[in-house]
Amino acid sequence: MNGICTSVALCCKSCILLCFLWVTAQGQNLVTNNVSVVEGETAIISCRVKNNDDSVIQLLNPNRQTIYFRDVRPLKDSRFQLVNFSDNELLVSLSNVSLSDEGRYVCQLYTDPPQEAYADITVLVPPGNPILESREEIVSEGNETEITCTAMGSKPASTIKWMKGDQPLQGEATIEELYDRMFTVTSRLRLTVSKEDDGVAVICIIDHPAVKDFQAQKYLEVQYKPEVQIVVEFPEGLTREGENLELTCKAKGKPQPHQINWLKVDDDFPSHAVITGTDLFIENLNKSFNGTYRCVASNLVGEAYDDYILYVYDVLTTTPSPTTTTINAFQADGAPQKIDHAVIGGIVAVFVFAMLCLLIVLGRYFARHKGTYFTHEAKGADDAADADTAIINAEGGHNNSDDKKEYYI
Repeated sequence: MNGICTSVALCCKSCILLCFLWVTAQGQNLVTNNVSVVEGETAIISCRVKNNDDSVIQLLNPNRQTIYFRDVRPLKDSRFQLVNFSDNELLVSLSNVSLSDEGRYVCQLYTDPPQEAYADITVLVPPGNPILESREEIVSEGNETEITCTAMGSKPASTIKWMKGDQPLQGEATIEELYDRMFTVTSRLRLTVSKEDDGVAVICIIDHPAVKDFQAQKYLEVQYKPEVQIVVEFPEGLTREGENLELTCKAKGKPQPHQINWLKVDDDFPSHAVITGTDLFIENLNKSFNGTYRCVASNLVGEAYDDYILYVYDVLTTTPSPTTTTINAFQADGAPQKIDHAVIGGIVAVFVFAMLCLLIVLGRYFARHKGTYFTHEAKGADDAADADTAIINAEGGHNNSDDKKEYYI
């Protein structure tokens, strides 16, 4: 019985000790961080402890050699320098980093059991200046050209992007692995050019974690056949018989057109037409000149033309417009003329007097025709002394009581 109790007691003590050690280890949390550094620059390695109980911190290199034991550096590499040391942190710098420094570094805390945390140092090697090459320096419109961009000796491998002006393009990349995980990347871009591409920049952009805005560019030089346009210098409106015609041929190309010719399509050129350089002049037009006139320009790439269709209209006939005399209150020199107000007043007075006379005559006329109207039965009544005598004296009068009398008042 006593032996059983003793065994139980020993087990309990062991459990308590293990729990104490676990809690202690968990309470002293050791942490670090991975580091990426560009070759030749400085890396910072940090070993940090949470709730340290005076345990010793040390830093080891990838070969498990002690770089720093607390604040003491056993390793003789002077590139390692102590930046900060305390109970909770060991901070060390490594200057002039090279590819040989890459690897896993160990932060170690002397607890029971010891704790370790790992910091991986990655060394970045930027590529050299991009090399941009083209298959041909000058390309004609409609043809395909090839441009290559090379990013040499980088770690990790670079990514190459293409732009033509503001337009992204897709190239074909080839990756070549060199020594010590170094890479050379070559991208080929094939594109068919047009005259609008002349002078446009093709940009090779290198994407790498060690560099920013790393690029090279080349301006396209595209040759294209002429662009031709006929401009009417005279007349401004319709072309009519008897007038003159002047045309100018404007041609632009790359290279510049070395020859410009005028011709009349499917017909002979007018005998008295004059060609001076790029200008065509025809005087005294008539309908026999109607037709299509063509300007042809050519250069090393090809030729192009523009047409002008001539149609001669009849002579414009104009009807003389009636002339009107305008009385202006101002003379030609701008001085006001003298107006005779007395004459105007006399004319108005005569007009008013004539109107008054007309009204008086009309009034008297209507007044005389107003009164008694007599029929034929009442003829002779003018000489009668009274109405009864007038009836008796009337021509064709009646003696009976049915004598007819008519009055109109």
